[in-house]
Amino acid sequence: MSGSVALAVDGGNSKTDLALVALDGEVLALRRGPASSPHHLGLEQSLDVIEGLLVDAAGSSRGAADVADLFLAGVDFPVEEQEAEDAAEARGWAGRVTVRNDTFAVLRAGTERGWGVAVTCGAGINCVGLAPDGRTARFPALGELTGDWGGGRDVGFAALAAAARSEDGRGPKTSLERIVPAHFGLGTPLELAESIHRRRVPIGRVVELAPVVLAEADNDPVAGQIVDRLAAEVVALARAAVERLEMTREPVEVLLGGGVLQAGDGRLLAAIEEGLRAIGPSIAPRRTSSLPIVGAALSAIEGLGAGPDAQARLRRELDSEAAKLGASDE
Repeated sequence: MSGSVALAVDGGNSKTDLALVALDGEVLALRRGPASSPHHLGLEQSLDVIEGLLVDAAGSSRGAADVADLFLAGVDFPVEEQEAEDAAEARGWAGRVTVRNDTFAVLRAGTERGWGVAVTCGAGINCVGLAPDGRTARFPALGELTGDWGGGRDVGFAALAAAARSEDGRGPKTSLERIVPAHFGLGTPLELAESIHRRRVPIGRVVELAPVVLAEADNDPVAGQIVDRLAAEVVALARAAVERLEMTREPVEVLLGGGVLQAGDGRLLAAIEEGLRAIGPSIAPRRTSSLPIVGAALSAIEGLGAGPDAQARLRRELDSEAAKLGASDE
């Protein structure tokens, strides 16, 4: 493929979106494939997933684009970004390769300002902040190792625990005792626990319980407490980013991305909004209307020098094409 072409990738824990876009904003190809987080697959296996999608989109991989912007889950430290850039450059996909954490794609997809705060909550949870002067605030997002709580996995495990404790009397009664095992076609929390323990139900499926908890939050106090905890974690991340960047007096947009926050009910969003108002009067949440691949592609054509008209065209075309793919957890 020749000419001014940019390669954009949003590689997450549940799927990978890849786009090839032209300098004028035309969407040349869009593909979706399996997860490509280097943390879970290993770096070379992650790049193998991306290369397979690129070959499908472009017919070959070497020299497919002039620039490549890869936004990958699990790339949480500068050294990991550099390692991924070096490995991707060695594959010859593009003349220049940039690798960043996938939360930056959520931020770029959600705003034309070029700065703000993004919190993404899919299988895990993460946050980035970008000030108008280019300063950034980031979090390692290593789960329990760095004090994180709040992804779909954590919400799912909280629902499992609440259901089990309701059944055996250690905790308060909750409708989750019935709803959680029923989601998997089982009768009791104990049956579900045994099925997960004996690997008849894959443990990764606990993320499916996040929307179950959100839907039940207004009807059940225990589910409501889990949702309130999630809201508090989102606010804590955003507050830390805003304060570290000294933007408490700025009109900061807090972009909410990822499947859990995208599916969030009124209770979750209201609690987040209330918490953010306490940080600063002009700090407000907004769910992103574009998938992260849109932000990745916008960043990529900016690297080619694309102007506002091309960026507007790309957003319009890629929003339309990405909508056909549907949403994803991350």
